[in-house]
Amino acid sequence: MENIPIRHSSEIQKEPNLSGSFSIRAVEELLQGKDMVQELHRHDFYYILVLPKGAGTHEIDFTTYTIENYSIFIMRPGQVHQLALKAGSTGYLLQFKTDFLYVHNSASQNHLNKVCQHNFYSLEPEGFKKIDSILAEALKEYATKAKGYQEILKANLSIFLIELLRQRQSITTPASQNNSYAQEKLEAFLSLVETNAIQYKQVAHYADLLHLSSYQLNAITKALLDKKPSEIITDYLILEAKRQLLATSNQVSQIAYHLGYDDVSYFIRFFKKHTGQTPESFRQNSK
Repeated sequence: MENIPIRHSSEIQKEPNLSGSFSIRAVEELLQGKDMVQELHRHDFYYILVLPKGAGTHEIDFTTYTIENYSIFIMRPGQVHQLALKAGSTGYLLQFKTDFLYVHNSASQNHLNKVCQHNFYSLEPEGFKKIDSILAEALKEYATKAKGYQEILKANLSIFLIELLRQRQSITTPASQNNSYAQEKLEAFLSLVETNAIQYKQVAHYADLLHLSSYQLNAITKALLDKKPSEIITDYLILEAKRQLLATSNQVSQIAYHLGYDDVSYFIRFFKKHTGQTPESFRQNSK
């Protein structure tokens, strides 16, 4: 079975500018006066693109964003994207492995999880200045590699995440601000779905793992996302099906088995019910 092309952290570490499990690059250096076009692929590491000046398009998990000034794009490992970044764009590209911040402290892990709830941020110029100054310092540390620079880079990244969360406060709903317990459980549920949905498709399984009743889990997802837990599981399965259909040439039967469906006919009906198209129609119409 053909897999979606994955760019691995081990491959990126071969680049001369990468040190350890983290890198930060100036976008201008990467572009070298030319457009950057990346075909559909996924990463096994975190990918953050920070653009005080930018133009082009960035498609993440089949949602297309227009790149503008003061844009930030954040991708978790496993997400699919394709990028068309115009020459003249400026900013920073951060790439780091899962364990880079997780071994730092639990607070940083929590901040990263919250930031990754959104793939795209559009900030005001004043707020973006703070982000820019934090990353400018990180870029200097990364370039000079003075004693203790790796710890400073971890601290810079942690501060960046905190500042981005502060910038997000104006668009955060009161419910999610005031109910940290519910937010924590939601984040844990979303993470579990990403890693378990192919094997486990029943809401009760996730409720048990979270030490909640199915009713409690439903109340949390409805309050914060206005969706039932079953809808969130379905959304993930449909998204992964779309990834496989567009980024590989695998047969529908292979994709069905990959997603945990032994009955291919049932999978086709499931896909059509939630997209309005058969898998093959979706593949053809999306080319």
